[in-house]
Amino acid sequence: MSNWQELQEKLAERRSHIHAGGGPKAVEKQLSLGKNTARQRIEQLLDPGSFVELNTFVQHRCTNLGMDKKDTPGEGVVTGYGTIDKRLVYVFSQDFTVVGGSLSEMQAKKICTCMDLAAKTGAPVIGLNDSGGARIQEGIDALDGYGQIFYRNTVYSGVVPQISVILGPCAGGAVYSPAITDFIFMTEETSQMFITGPQVIKSVTGETINPNELGGGMVHNSVSGVAHFLGQDETACLNQVRRLISYLPANNLEKPPVAEAIAPPELDLTQLIPTNPNAGYDVRQLIEAVADGDSFMEVQAMFAPNAVIGFARLQGQTAGIVANQPMHLAGCLDINASDKISRFVRFCDSFNIPVITFVDVPGYLPGISQEHNGIIRHGAKILFAYSEASVPKITVLVRKAYGGAYVALGSKSLGADVVLAWPSAEVAVMGPEGAVNIIFRKELAAAENPDARRQELVQEYRDNFANPFIAASRGYVDEVIEPRDTRAYLINSLSMLAGKREKKPAKKHGNIPL
Repeated sequence: MSNWQELQEKLAERRSHIHAGGGPKAVEKQLSLGKNTARQRIEQLLDPGSFVELNTFVQHRCTNLGMDKKDTPGEGVVTGYGTIDKRLVYVFSQDFTVVGGSLSEMQAKKICTCMDLAAKTGAPVIGLNDSGGARIQEGIDALDGYGQIFYRNTVYSGVVPQISVILGPCAGGAVYSPAITDFIFMTEETSQMFITGPQVIKSVTGETINPNELGGGMVHNSVSGVAHFLGQDETACLNQVRRLISYLPANNLEKPPVAEAIAPPELDLTQLIPTNPNAGYDVRQLIEAVADGDSFMEVQAMFAPNAVIGFARLQGQTAGIVANQPMHLAGCLDINASDKISRFVRFCDSFNIPVITFVDVPGYLPGISQEHNGIIRHGAKILFAYSEASVPKITVLVRKAYGGAYVALGSKSLGADVVLAWPSAEVAVMGPEGAVNIIFRKELAAAENPDARRQELVQEYRDNFANPFIAASRGYVDEVIEPRDTRAYLINSLSMLAGKREKKPAKKHGNIPL
């Protein structure tokens, strides 16, 4: 046998050993829990045959607590690059079969190398997380590894899209890297995220709770708002990631990809949207009626349902959609909706994605709890996000557009490029009923029939003030349009704004109210 043959066999043997992960028993246990292996996940995520592995043979150098005798193939993570729909992405996939996927100094180094290459080449980075946390045997070296990752998450934020997919446990300091990234995907049964687990909570507070109830996918998608997408299983989750990538540019210097335009279903918006401002409707129907067919991908669908956000296409072009949802809290802005909208707008601005806003908002949600929990601070985030954004901003006033909430949601005052209004729009400081109760308080108190007189005054106020034409006469609304023309106006506006350039004062960064 030649030397070359021996070397090739040794290489193949070593590579095969690493590809086997933690061995047959560990792999079998992983599969029995309804979880795939790290390499299977990469195969599902990327185009077939496109994955190129990096740093395959990296090994730890820890000798503490028996680690000098511990074999950790691949250091518990698979890293490299490949393509999704022929577009370059970087990926790291933690291997729970190897020491529980625990993060070591060298695992962190592999992940950081992957992230650095993503930033250098201008491509998204996707992390498939399945780890028990820091490798205790490595002590502070493991903690430094987390710090190195957190630093890169932060520095590369707004440079390349960063996506986290939680496919197993994610506890303690491990949760903070996903939290810094742009989007978090979770599964219904096998994903958990928490700072302190059920056992710690029980020992400290006496509270009993299971891992899914504490930090499962449903909890973080509907209650905490930490996660953005929920998949029934790993396959569904990774398919969602592939779909999301299709809307996003590779980096902050590129524009989003243009897809084939698909006509929306023929829907009569005047039949979908009642003119009565107190009647509810599902704003998703409005979005689907003006966007390309089947193109709307909602983000955080279960969190703060009084606001709807997501990506859609118009004539093939990606746009970020923000809309009030009258079916929940009448579309009011509350603390959670404010956080949801503002972060989404800032993401769109980071990656050159135009923002289209559909406004039907009676105001900020009143209540002692809202005030005491900082609705002023949270509500100000929307004002900051829209004012800061320099991407094309198009706003459609559908019905209610009252007070500070109207100003916050992409008004002309905050730099909207195009503001359109339906004839049903009511642009005013407050709703007619509230305004009449304040302005005519004494007159109503002295009236023989206060209710009848109130209705007369409300109608008078609505006719004279709560309509789009006063705002249009002042230039705060660019055009009052028929609902059926909305899609055409949006497409034309996006085309017109394609070359938008906007210079703002030079600064290190603003100080958004957090």
